[in-house]
Amino acid sequence: MIGVCSVVRGPLPAIVIATSVLLLGAALEPRLATAQESTAQNTAAQNTSSSALPTINVVGVSPIKPPPPQRKPASASGAATNAPVAAPSGTETTTTTHAEAGVVDRDKVPSNIQTMSALDFDHAVTPSLIDAMSRALPGVALSDQTGNQFQLDLNYRGFIASPVIGTPEGIAVYQNGIRINEVFGDIVNWDFIPENAISQMTMVPSNPVYGLNTIGGAMTFDMKNGFTYQGVSGEVSAGSYGRATTSVQAGGQKDNLSAYITADATDDAGWRDDSPSTLRRVYADFGARGDQTEFHITFTGADNNFGAAAATPIQMLSQDWASVFTIPQTTHNQLTFLTGSGTWKPTDTLTVQGNLYYRGFWQSHFDGNGTNAQNMGCSGANICFPDLFGNLTDLITTNGTTVPDTGILAPPSTLGEIDRTWTSTNSLGGSAQVASSERLFAHDNSFVAGLNVDRGLVQFTTTSELGTINPNQFPFVQGVGVYIDQPSGDVAPVGLGARSLYTGLYATDTFDVTSRFSVTSGARFNDAQIILTDELGNDPGLNGIHDYNRVNPMFGATYKLTPEVTLYGSYAEANRAPTPLELGCSDPVRPCLIDNALVGDPDLKQVVAHTVEGGLRGHLDIARGVFNWNAGVYRTLNVNDIINVASPIIGHEFFQNGGNTLRQGVEAAASYKVDRWTAYANFTYVDATFRDALTLSSPNNPFADPTTGTINVLPGDHLTGIPDFRIKAGAEYQITDPWKLGADVNIVGRQWLVGDESNQNPKVPAYWTVNLHSSYQITKNVEVYGLIRNLFNQHYYVYGTFFETDSVPYLNLTDPRTFLPGMPFAAYAGARATF
Repeated sequence: MIGVCSVVRGPLPAIVIATSVLLLGAALEPRLATAQESTAQNTAAQNTSSSALPTINVVGVSPIKPPPPQRKPASASGAATNAPVAAPSGTETTTTTHAEAGVVDRDKVPSNIQTMSALDFDHAVTPSLIDAMSRALPGVALSDQTGNQFQLDLNYRGFIASPVIGTPEGIAVYQNGIRINEVFGDIVNWDFIPENAISQMTMVPSNPVYGLNTIGGAMTFDMKNGFTYQGVSGEVSAGSYGRATTSVQAGGQKDNLSAYITADATDDAGWRDDSPSTLRRVYADFGARGDQTEFHITFTGADNNFGAAAATPIQMLSQDWASVFTIPQTTHNQLTFLTGSGTWKPTDTLTVQGNLYYRGFWQSHFDGNGTNAQNMGCSGANICFPDLFGNLTDLITTNGTTVPDTGILAPPSTLGEIDRTWTSTNSLGGSAQVASSERLFAHDNSFVAGLNVDRGLVQFTTTSELGTINPNQFPFVQGVGVYIDQPSGDVAPVGLGARSLYTGLYATDTFDVTSRFSVTSGARFNDAQIILTDELGNDPGLNGIHDYNRVNPMFGATYKLTPEVTLYGSYAEANRAPTPLELGCSDPVRPCLIDNALVGDPDLKQVVAHTVEGGLRGHLDIARGVFNWNAGVYRTLNVNDIINVASPIIGHEFFQNGGNTLRQGVEAAASYKVDRWTAYANFTYVDATFRDALTLSSPNNPFADPTTGTINVLPGDHLTGIPDFRIKAGAEYQITDPWKLGADVNIVGRQWLVGDESNQNPKVPAYWTVNLHSSYQITKNVEVYGLIRNLFNQHYYVYGTFFETDSVPYLNLTDPRTFLPGMPFAAYAGARATF
């Protein structure tokens, strides 16, 4: 493992990736040649509309989804004992012909489960992974805390999956049955998931079977392999704001062996100042199978850099829509993710599966900020720093000296701060699962049971460097080489070691009482042990041992009112244990600079979510077309919800249990496909509220108490940062056999500013955007496409909060509101060759 890590932590050489793909293509060439079908069949596959909801008969009911039914392997002589029909080059063969152990008919799932196929991630329709999910999943909206299009937040039913450390997470994410929420803050790094390699994505509402942190739901990504994808394809695209992307993928099988590899590289200058991105990713799968077994080894590697352009004061945005406030803000993410998995199918109704994994995640973060250090009102000639009670004391450096105000700051410059963090995470573990589709009492029945063990080791370090902000260089913060060690103000170096051990044991069963009535029940036991250690020895309050455990049940039922209409309903409980980050930053009198400092902690209680949902879904054949629809309601009550709260110290926050919170709403969706037309429309409404009276810190809120900096939250006040409704609609028309044109409309409702939990300030306004996409199949192997995002160049905000108006005095800012602006008009074009 050490050798692998040392290689991947550096940049992934493009020449190595390209060479690997070419060698793979050459090795598989004989098999790929036999995979070609007629031109008509290949064109039909390529012309399948990506706007249509995928027709998938069965879905997995656990984190580890069994593979589709496998054809018999080749005999020893090399001739296939049951010759398959060859797949079109560059397509997947994932059709399930009969019920498999571990999967059930999607119509028997008692919740509003949603799926996406590989076509939904097509770059000819949407430019990135998270944009594709926003388009295809009705209940999903995107938010932005970083100002970087590759590091967006995904909001589902009022719960967040975010790459931003310090965001209370509420969705578990799995890749090939392995949970990929990072250990330290449970964040989700979307940039590590190569969309080229995705075979299917499933969005599951709250279900305890999927483990910790499924209080909002779970997402599972099933990836391609050489048994399901045959072909070679390459793609290039370019467009607005310096975006350029290249990617290649190849897959195939020879006898009982398979291989698949994809690699991509993206460079983007960013539409806002100083927000460039570079992504370098590779994913590979090598498989083997026999009559009853199948094995896979996979590798995911990434080396990505992001420049952030976070929230900017509204007065600055009114003058320049692309303006930024205090930079640099950069993030460097690296990943080594190695897995091994096996499936044994001793009978047609029994499947045994297992996996093992190692995941190495390294992140460095560099952030220019305002500071509480000052040179006004200090006693003597030293720079001073306020303590938590507002008393000014001399600023202390890491070598124990004070800092004289000599040569540091010349008017009208102001003091700033550069905060650096380094996170090194190593996690490893595995899971085992048994699934049976054996009939029970002469009735169809699907049973799954499993266990998992996940071990995490984290090293987290921080420093804070004193800096200056010069009017001639604004908004750049320039470090002066003085490192702050101010325990009284909680700006001090931190070295934290965190060890976690997560254990789970689960079971779920779907029983057909009749051919129309199915009942599902299940439960999971979760145990989370977290040990925190102060590695610098200067903050013993960081040391702590925490243990959380709970048994979470679920049950539900589906009933076919008619062959075309199904009624469903369910109840589920799930728990979320506090993360090591939250436990290390939960003392209101000693807050943290998120990304920068941790302090001693009182215990946080685990969150327990109670979810009830129900609805109807169905399909109709209308005018030679297929009409799919669903409508439902849901209600999730979080007990002891964890929220992050602002501190009077600039940039500091802390976590606390915020009492009970409620998220409830309505979901409705419909799609219609006929001849050359495909259309869809959906609507979701989210009502997210506090259920208890609270006093929260929000010092920069205009309605905060001027003495204490607090606001009073009443039962019924709404949670912040959650749009109240979303409307999505779109259509695609196949103008000619090779030419398609589509449009999408996205309307997002209003939301309260983060920090305005008392709901006294104006909301972030609602907004709408229109996106276009078109593609043209020049030949059966070559396609060109174009995308337009935000056709009418709408100016809108996706996130809002508050800041300290006098943190940069010479700007003379008076409005404390600060926003993340949405991306303006952008256009991209690309070409793809498939063989």
